[in-house]
Amino acid sequence: MSKIKPAKGSPYARILGVGGYRPTRVVPNEVILETIDSSDEWIRSRSGIATRHWASPQETVAAMSVEASGKALADAGVSPEQIGAVIVSTVSHFKQTPAVATEIAHRIGAGKPAAFDISAGCAGFGYGLTLAKSLVVEGSAEYVLVIGVERLSDLTDLEDRATAFLFGDGAGAVVIGPSDEPAIGPTVWGSEGDKSDTIKQTVPWDEWLGKDGGEKFPAITQEGQAVFRWAVFEMAKVAQQALDAAGITVDDLDVFIPHQANMRIIDSMVKTLKLPEHVTVARDVETTGNTSAASIPLAMERLLATGAAKSGDTALVIGFGAGLVYAATVVTLP
Repeated sequence: MSKIKPAKGSPYARILGVGGYRPTRVVPNEVILETIDSSDEWIRSRSGIATRHWASPQETVAAMSVEASGKALADAGVSPEQIGAVIVSTVSHFKQTPAVATEIAHRIGAGKPAAFDISAGCAGFGYGLTLAKSLVVEGSAEYVLVIGVERLSDLTDLEDRATAFLFGDGAGAVVIGPSDEPAIGPTVWGSEGDKSDTIKQTVPWDEWLGKDGGEKFPAITQEGQAVFRWAVFEMAKVAQQALDAAGITVDDLDVFIPHQANMRIIDSMVKTLKLPEHVTVARDVETTGNTSAASIPLAMERLLATGAAKSGDTALVIGFGAGLVYAATVVTLP
């Protein structure tokens, strides 16, 4: 017989509140066209992006996260002292250590919670959400703060015609807490490491640091067509698996919140999944661009703030990106 005392967590977990922060500077396509040979029409037709937000020096990864977290905590009615863990998903915090999660926890007044960063690219929010749910159900924390945050403008090659227009900055946060009924479904997640070169940093940090000048600062690059085909054909299957795992059909959905990578990918997934007309689809990419780990919580926050979605709606969320990695689940909106 085991001598270990069983954990006493909540039977289920749910999203209690959401908050977002977009940098004050809005960057239209015209600014991008100053450094690449393209057109506003081409950018819009290929990606659906018209504007994006770029952070100022003061709008750091930590600063944006603190703003988004404050809104999420207020929305949830949870005090910072009640947070038992802070999980931050980001690929654009330039300190290898310490984790930015510890700084954020301190700045919001959370006391001494567990705090750590994860790197799962554009699927990072889904990974963090899954970890948070497990912590609440297992009993390691009653409330968990999950943050997706990026300053991808720091990792954008403005002379790369294939990617210069894609990326934006911002932070999105949610508070996960106990629930008496299922409100976060099983997660369908995974990776396909054989495709890791399709989205990557151009030069590893150690190689860049060893160069004697003349080397461009590392940026994000991708094989656009390969990523597009993978996202369109494979991620619709993953989304369907998440619906099946939650025991619902597309007819039961109220909202669809995919990673905001590209409008064509979003529209293709809607078509492949055969979503009914009553399902609200997040298309935040048009004015926010691709914010990687921040895109899903930012899109969620905007849908709720504008009334396009409402508390209690059933939403399918799916993130996918560098790795290649993915995560999809069905949630009840806060």
